[in-house]
Amino acid sequence: MPISIIFKDGKLRKLCNENKEAIRKLGPKCAKILRQRLDDLHAAETLADFRNLPGDCHEYKGKDVLTLDLDGGRRMMFRPAEDPIPRLPDGVSLDWSKVTCIEIIFIGDPHGKS
Repeated sequence: MPISIIFKDGKLRKLCNENKEAIRKLGPKCAKILRQRLDDLHAAETLADFRNLPGDCHEYKGKDVLTLDLDGGRRMMFRPAEDPIPRLPDGVSLDWSKVTCIEIIFIGDPHGKS
């Protein structure tokens, strides 16, 4: 079963689900990469399947937020939607193999440059 994706708000849902909106807001190249990243997420069963795919998926500053590179400094940021968040035996590290639902919380430049 593929990873489930939910959205922080309707604006992010529209940006991710409507190609015209993505092109308008992000430009054609970034919109295409966003679509590829979403397709990859839909094809994965857990977040662990996603670790070696393009986009440099990694934890962002240890805040239970992950980030995927898009284009020109833009990123898709998301967090595990499980409650509680799955952890490795150390109780701190995210257990990527048990993340099956994510919430997209931000798409843009986290440093405010675009």
